Amino acid sequence: MKKCILIFIGVFTLTFNVKAQEGFEAILLADAADSKKLMQAYFAPGMEGFINAMNNGWYHTAKVHKPFGFDLAIGLSGAMIPTEKELFNISAVLGNNSSVTSTSTTASTFAGPSNTTTMTVKTTIDGNNVSANFDSPGGVLEDLPAKAIPAPIVQLSIGLPWKLEGMLRFVPKTNIGEDDGSVKMLGLGIKKEITDWFGPMEKTPLHVSLLAAYTTMDVNYGIADQPTGEIQVKNALTEFNLKAFTVQAIASLNFPIINLYGGIGYNSGSASYAMSGTFVGEYQTGNPLQPTITKSLSVPSNLDFDSSGFTTTLGARLSLGFFKIFGSYAIQEYNTFSAGVAFSIR
Repeated sequence: MKKCILIFIGVFTLTFNVKAQEGFEAILLADAADSKKLMQAYFAPGMEGFINAMNNGWYHTAKVHKPFGFDLAIGLSGAMIPTEKELFNISAVLGNNSSVTSTSTTASTFAGPSNTTTMTVKTTIDGNNVSANFDSPGGVLEDLPAKAIPAPIVQLSIGLPWKLEGMLRFVPKTNIGEDDGSVKMLGLGIKKEITDWFGPMEKTPLHVSLLAAYTTMDVNYGIADQPTGEIQVKNALTEFNLKAFTVQAIASLNFPIINLYGGIGYNSGSASYAMSGTFVGEYQTGNPLQPTITKSLSVPSNLDFDSSGFTTTLGARLSLGFFKIFGSYAIQEYNTFSAGVAFSIR
């Protein structure tokens, strides 16, 4: 189970951090205000997509288990990237009076195409006018499964008294990668069936429930030391924290083999991304007597992201005894599909 979770989380988090190790930190050559704007614009679709993906796949029926009945669900959610989120407008992001220029009008986001975009920063160091070129990295759109930001569904659901059902998603702190990276995740959910509130409805195949779920995840990953080059890196670490919350009213028609289900509700979530370490940049002076000058670079403070909005879900489940196969599609800020299998008892 743990391996399955880490594979799915790794598709996003490791790719995310590999981008940092492929020269993304060169954006720090820009002034602190500009580098923060560029990083914010670059990472936003990935962070927002992951929030939307983590808020899905919590249910495949509105019917709750009998006390101490349970199911184990394993699957995947994928938040599809809107076309308009694949690129960002450079001048709109940087605004007026920026130290950064580019011959391109747009650049790729994390969830965009793989093309890099060359930018130039001009600034002053100790009274000297200097410049440096750097590449804003390309995105990973071609590498994402179904061009969607993935999130794991590995979940244990247990029936409780009073027509309640508890849900748990859990990954203890676990090492990932080769640079002392780690990941940990905790998701908690509660489902309350209210079919009996509607009188005779409880004698029909229709079931109605209320659901609330919360997920938190922390990932950190090291950036390899770079003792030479236009940007020198030492003891660098990236940290990613996510919180996601969903509340929904859900209903299902439970037939012996086919189960149709859906829900309406509200999703919200936030994420932050931070870098730490020592970064030194190398700038060109244009003076043959002193062609380069180095400068200790400022690392932007935490980058904050959020995503919220209403969600509508439609899905179906095939029941083969204890074995279930389910799939759903949610219409929301980042439309999201979920699919998986479950082993269910009682």
